[in-house]
Amino acid sequence: MRSILRTLDRDLARDIGLVCLADAVVGLSFGAITVSSGLPLWLPMLLSLLVFAGAAQFMFVGLIASGGNPVAAVVASLLINARHVPFGFAIGDVLGTGRLRRAVGTHLMIDESVAFALAQRDAERRRAAYWACGVGLFVCWNVGVLAGAFAGTVVTDTDALGLDAAFPAVLLALVLPSVRDGATRRAVLAGVAIALATAPFLPSGVPVLLALAGVLAGLGGRQAPREQETAA
Repeated sequence: MRSILRTLDRDLARDIGLVCLADAVVGLSFGAITVSSGLPLWLPMLLSLLVFAGAAQFMFVGLIASGGNPVAAVVASLLINARHVPFGFAIGDVLGTGRLRRAVGTHLMIDESVAFALAQRDAERRRAAYWACGVGLFVCWNVGVLAGAFAGTVVTDTDALGLDAAFPAVLLALVLPSVRDGATRRAVLAGVAIALATAPFLPSGVPVLLALAGVLAGLGGRQAPREQETAA
């Protein structure tokens, strides 16, 4: 861990720290929403330790709290987490070798840790950013969930405090810097359009998976300039 911290520069460490702080707030909202919805105190803590995937956890709790079938809630959560399959191909080199190390690294594979890893140019910084962000978020998320779960025993209306908006706000903050790139912007817009068009007709989680097709719009935009350079 010391070698990882030495690799991080001040700006990168600051950015990771800010995201960890923001995710602690999201974890607090998750714990409070879960318990205030009438679910047991231990449930958000157990989910955060074993699942550690904010979108899947919110989906599971939302469906259960609204009277949904537990099996359907698990399936929907798995569908949302299916995006981790392409994540694994994209950052598999940062996990290292050894079964235990790769198992722990896979457990820490969430949107934020993958985003920080992919933003780095060289392999050493990719590895350092991934592990620093993953470990930091795991600790901060679970501390936030623990505090939120106990707060949920007191707060009865979490929507009135705006806690339900914390998770999408953090994801939006992560996406916005990348949207400056034209190809990324096309991919995001295409994915949003697909998700919005299919959400009224398909089960929860499926529109999110279909939105991954928006990546094709971004790839098409990147290939065009290369073809022009070849022709020139």
